[in-house]
Amino acid sequence: MGLLDILLGRTKPVVPDLDQLFALPSAAVTLEAAAGFTATGQGAVCFATVEGSAFEQTHREVQALLDADTERTGPPVRLQRDDFGYSWLVSERAPDQLSLLVNDLHAVNSAMEVNGFGPQLLCSLAGFEDADHRRLALVYLYKRGSFYPFAPLPGAGQRRDNALELQVKAALGNDLRLEQDLSRWFPVWGAPGL
Repeated sequence: MGLLDILLGRTKPVVPDLDQLFALPSAAVTLEAAAGFTATGQGAVCFATVEGSAFEQTHREVQALLDADTERTGPPVRLQRDDFGYSWLVSERAPDQLSLLVNDLHAVNSAMEVNGFGPQLLCSLAGFEDADHRRLALVYLYKRGSFYPFAPLPGAGQRRDNALELQVKAALGNDLRLEQDLSRWFPVWGAPGL
């Protein structure tokens, strides 16, 4: 970045670091100790839907790669579209297989990036739940290279448990690269895997 960029307030975009996803299993240990949340085994990668044969081919390759895992138990990887028009590639593992879930999320992101669809990647999330059945997601923002917690409140309506989100932020500050700009903590209402 040059002097002119500094004077004009321009910044370089953060380069995604997919290896940050591998910090999730150790963060999960901290999360369980600090707030009582354990992994659900569900996770998903969200991306802007793209039409075309190249994208469909990439999607089929990613799905085939993940479904070829001979140790996979439970449902196969599936593609879902949400009410906002985004696509989610959803993976489910046993709750004690968070490392394998992270491998799935990393593989999806990497394959999309390698095949030229990095700009369409939005976020990845891993689901957690506590003994009171409160839900929480740790969301990785692809374009920011950082995580944030998202805690929807149960029941009708779209409300968040902001106090819990801030508690999780404080607890995981040493485990994950957390997004400091709270305005970037976008709600992922109805996200599969949450």
